[in-house]
Amino acid sequence: MPITLKPSALSSEITINHGKNKPEGSRNGDLEYLRACVALAREAVSTGDAPFGSVLVNTSTNTILARDRNRTVSGSSPLLHGSPPGPDPTLHPEFTIARWAGLNLSPEERAVCTVYTSGEHCAMCSAAHAYVGLGRIVFASSTVQLGRWLEELGENKKRALRPLSINDVAPGVEVHGPVEEFADEIRDLHRQHRDSREKAS
Repeated sequence: MPITLKPSALSSEITINHGKNKPEGSRNGDLEYLRACVALAREAVSTGDAPFGSVLVNTSTNTILARDRNRTVSGSSPLLHGSPPGPDPTLHPEFTIARWAGLNLSPEERAVCTVYTSGEHCAMCSAAHAYVGLGRIVFASSTVQLGRWLEELGENKKRALRPLSINDVAPGVEVHGPVEEFADEIRDLHRQHRDSREKAS
């Protein structure tokens, strides 16, 4: 039976259909949850934010508990009530989901959750994930792919953090990804994001 995330003022409707196709070593429904993440990443681009989106799923009940998209430019995550409007470089969806989970779920609940995300966690998000004790991570595109795409797009500016893999930061976290079927779509979202910034400047 499909799970439908209801539309809100900030998010379009996303339907999750649990099919049989899945990345190697992963579980039923992973591809559909990743599609939901890519839809959130697309939404982020439409507001001037970088193309990243994530969902938090309790995998023992197959329940979506939280979702967010990148808000580093637009600001104010709905998961963090009272967060001020305006740009905030920490508003990565994986980070806001980890903070939300730490405040709203028990350690036992966090441990059975999976974070699905359109792009592999950065060091900040990997650390937050590990500190709050969330379960596995499934990502559509990797840090290595992102670095290559940004270089191809002429976006190879100096980064604030070394581009580490999740397990370089959080070696105990079960990780699956990347999933190649999403590569072209996510690369194109990064191109759209670059183009929209160039038009705005």
